[in-house]
Amino acid sequence: MPKRKLMQDIVQDPTRYHRAPFDIVRDRRFSDDERLEILDAWEREIRERDGDEESECLQRVTQARQEVARRRPAAQ
Repeated sequence: MPKRKLMQDIVQDPTRYHRAPFDIVRDRRFSDDERLEILDAWEREIRERDGDEESECLQRVTQARQEVARRRPAAQ
């Protein structure tokens, strides 16, 4: 499957391809920008399902996003 198609599929349903948010952080197929795009989609999915409630899953997505953001300056 071409990477572009894979990205589209993952953004549509992140939990289908990754069990946990940090799996995305460790997935070497993606750049940090792509990881953030996937995590954004995951957060949207959670908020649509749970509203604005701070669930444990939402906290894990936030932590994964912070990890990606923390490493980005070092890579540039």
